[in-house]
Amino acid sequence: MAGGSRPGRGSRRGHGETVTYSVGGGALRATGQLARSSEWRLARSSDGWDNSEAAVRLSEGAGLRGAMIRRVLPHGLGRGLLTRRPGTRRGGFSLDWDGKVSEIKKKIKSILPGTPCDLLPDTSHLPPEHSDVVIVGGGVLGLSVAYWLKKLENRQGGMRVLVVERDHTYSQASTGLSVGGICQQFSLPENIQLSLFSASFLRNINEYLAVTNAPPLDLQFNPSGYLLLASEKDAAAMESNVKVQKQEGAKVCLMSPDQLRNKFPWINTEGVALASYGMENEGWFDPWCLLHGLRQKLASMGVFFCQGEVTRFVTSSQHMLTTDDEMVTLKSIHEVHVKMDHSLEYQPVECAIVINAAGAWSAQIAALAGIGKGPPGTLQGTKLPVEPRKRYVYVWTSLGLPLCPRLCKPCPHLSLQEEEPDPANLEVDHDFFQEKVWPHLALRVPAFETLKVQTAWAGYYDYNTFDQNGVVGPHPLVVNMYFATGFSGHGLQQAPGVGRAVAEMILEGSFQTIDLSPFLFNRFYLGEKTQENNIM
Repeated sequence: MAGGSRPGRGSRRGHGETVTYSVGGGALRATGQLARSSEWRLARSSDGWDNSEAAVRLSEGAGLRGAMIRRVLPHGLGRGLLTRRPGTRRGGFSLDWDGKVSEIKKKIKSILPGTPCDLLPDTSHLPPEHSDVVIVGGGVLGLSVAYWLKKLENRQGGMRVLVVERDHTYSQASTGLSVGGICQQFSLPENIQLSLFSASFLRNINEYLAVTNAPPLDLQFNPSGYLLLASEKDAAAMESNVKVQKQEGAKVCLMSPDQLRNKFPWINTEGVALASYGMENEGWFDPWCLLHGLRQKLASMGVFFCQGEVTRFVTSSQHMLTTDDEMVTLKSIHEVHVKMDHSLEYQPVECAIVINAAGAWSAQIAALAGIGKGPPGTLQGTKLPVEPRKRYVYVWTSLGLPLCPRLCKPCPHLSLQEEEPDPANLEVDHDFFQEKVWPHLALRVPAFETLKVQTAWAGYYDYNTFDQNGVVGPHPLVVNMYFATGFSGHGLQQAPGVGRAVAEMILEGSFQTIDLSPFLFNRFYLGEKTQENNIM
């Protein structure tokens, strides 16, 4: 998965003693490894792990990651290719030899060519016993990773991919409950690039997700744009953001209050010093259609789907000492336990790679692998800071107002932290709209004084409490768990680009198209926030 490393240097002592090695490699921060480590020593673990001849210097990255993963993964990975091929499912049947001869003849006849066979038990609800990649979470992010893994694999049909989703109805999934917005007006180049690619993907959806004999997809993309408003205090930041957006290729314009009134005469511009408006590739689309299209395409590509809940990871460990005598444990997941719906039954699935795309519940999946279960202040004790946050969606009618863009006031920090709704359920607080939302809407758009709420629902954000940006790529210690989560409300719109990035990291050992290194897990340990100023 990573580039090769140059010959290492080292020394070996007597049986059971510590051995010190070092090796060359690429840029450490780009692969999610420890950025503040020097030379590491390999030590015999309590479970009898035999020290490797491999060289290890964790301050040097891509070569090291390749060396580590080749040592840690039980089934082995070459550069970009999963070398372990899935086995065949075991199965069979037994006959009652003391039964009637006619019954035996009937069973034999049932397996002759051209005759339906009903002897084998129905195991269609079970996942396969072996899978190269297990994706935990069947929303658009997980499905996008599956799509790009299959699309970019070197040998068609060479990789077995399993998607596990516990809610097959998607009744509480963030994808189906999203409003389906897409916007490029971010402050980080990485977020802008992701959304630009997603806009192209959505506009050309049938070039990507077309299936033979299936009708073309209609995402009902409405390119009405996003309109962001800034006060005098925030105007300079908006100008800076738009400059970055234009540099990345986004079609965004700045408008003065007079220009704003001329284009959108229904807006009250009191207190507005500047506005930015997305002229292309912004608006909203049907998230259900995208979900359906991805699932349909993946089925045609041979991806396995399973309704169930991941309840356990079986891991193996290798222990290392830093030169400061700090013990660090590298883990590898080699088996995933999937609990079947409405049953105590579970199916173990052997695997080489696990993708954590469980959305608002990603931290729970990470904890199953031991992530965050270590001393505070250490990499082992660093948790995935993603939690469910409930957000409301209100649909209303208002007479006399033409179709308008999506009106937003970006805020770098949420202003109602103490009023966060309880995420234990998806009940809608209608008083929240009347007391907190409607007065601001009516002030900015006078026509909204007569609006009538038609319907409302609630959904979950996979909210990253650290810096509200996505978590993408491998974990530095659980070496075969990769993340695609924590997007805090913009995961749906960026899913196509994120899925491609994760697939590139798995298959090539690094991000190829968009460098998402600022979104790696190790920033939580280092305390280095990837700050996005336009959180909407």
